[in-house]
Amino acid sequence: MAQVLSEWGMAGVEALRDRVTALVIVDVLSFSTAVDVAVSRGAAVIPFPYGDDAAAQVASERAGAVLARPRRASGGQFSLSPASLLEIPAGTRLMLPSPNGSRLSLAGGGTPVLAGCLRNAAAVARAAQDLARDGDIGVVPAGERWSDGGLRPAIEDLLGAGAIIHELALPCSPEAEVARDAWRAAGADLPRLIRASVSGRELVDGGFPRDVDLALEREVSSSAPLLVDGAYQAA
Repeated sequence: MAQVLSEWGMAGVEALRDRVTALVIVDVLSFSTAVDVAVSRGAAVIPFPYGDDAAAQVASERAGAVLARPRRASGGQFSLSPASLLEIPAGTRLMLPSPNGSRLSLAGGGTPVLAGCLRNAAAVARAAQDLARDGDIGVVPAGERWSDGGLRPAIEDLLGAGAIIHELALPCSPEAEVARDAWRAAGADLPRLIRASVSGRELVDGGFPRDVDLALEREVSSSAPLLVDGAYQAA
């Protein structure tokens, strides 16, 4: 019988991609939430590894895409901030560099990859089951990175993964079961937990509380962003 497997970060993608028939990347603050907001408005999002601005500019021009700017860029430009994408026009191709979600999305190999968050957990779970048929499904909380590049497990991604695993309603590996049970246990306390987390505080203190608010909206989207030909679009 099909089951849900869950592992963290890039090592998790590498461990699961050849074992499962669908992968879900969960980067709640903020890649997966930004992808959901954009795709639900009819845009396509092209993930790109963060860190090489010149390469990103060249790649966006070749792809005929608008390059997202840093979150703190002025002028109302599209960025990794979900709030910046609330009015993105349908048909826009957006290249979105990110240090976690984009990197993981591009590492899926030949396995179908979805971007999941709290906003679209049920829709992504349905799409993952359609893609997987009777195969196993991998749910990967992205986590953050410490200054030395090491993985920092992030509770918002654990809880987002748990929400999707809950909706899948399949047998779970122990790792997936723990994520699911964390989601269930959080209940009405989930907004407080995420706002008070390291990632939540960084965004709120940095002047982006609206991004956290958008990420905390639950089941407001029927979007299931699927990576097709290098771009996330509605499944």
